[in-house]
Amino acid sequence: MATPEGFARDPALVHAFYNARRVQAAQAHPNAAHRALARLQRDWPGEVVIVTQNVDGLHEAGGASGVIHMHGTLAGALCAACGHRWPAPAEMAVDEPCPACAGPTARPDIVWFGEMPYFMDQIYGHLAQADVFAAIGTSGQVYPAAAFVHEATAAGARTVELNLEPSVGVSSFDEAIFGPATQVVPAWVDRLLDQR
Repeated sequence: MATPEGFARDPALVHAFYNARRVQAAQAHPNAAHRALARLQRDWPGEVVIVTQNVDGLHEAGGASGVIHMHGTLAGALCAACGHRWPAPAEMAVDEPCPACAGPTARPDIVWFGEMPYFMDQIYGHLAQADVFAAIGTSGQVYPAAAFVHEATAAGARTVELNLEPSVGVSSFDEAIFGPATQVVPAWVDRLLDQR
């Protein structure tokens, strides 16, 4: 379901999978962690950049702006032929035409295994300028995102992992806070905003 080879083998099955995910995502609501990060973005005196591996729109629904979706988004469609992007219809089909080239080559705008994540130059630019780097709710096993802590550390950023349990890379962080994101992220944001 998440490889170019799988899509080439059975595009109807892959489209059905992502159509169902799109319906599920439309029914989901942002939680306290999403809203806390949006509050940090709004109230922090400097720039707060949110990079997500998630393909839903919950950060935006929680009030965040300018979110960098490094693995794409369920709300998007991508032409495999010409690279054009557009808002995905509720139901994508195998013969879905591209609005730019009219080719029947539409696919979900999702980064699949074996593909390069989006916006990497932009993300590395932000990491090189970061004062604080937080990794939230990650296993720390998916690269290149798992190496972001090392990039931020090399740039002199203070690093923190906020996670339900320690990731495989927890020792790379200056600080680790464990518990449900809905609890630890708002508390961490409160602490940051109180220190400014």
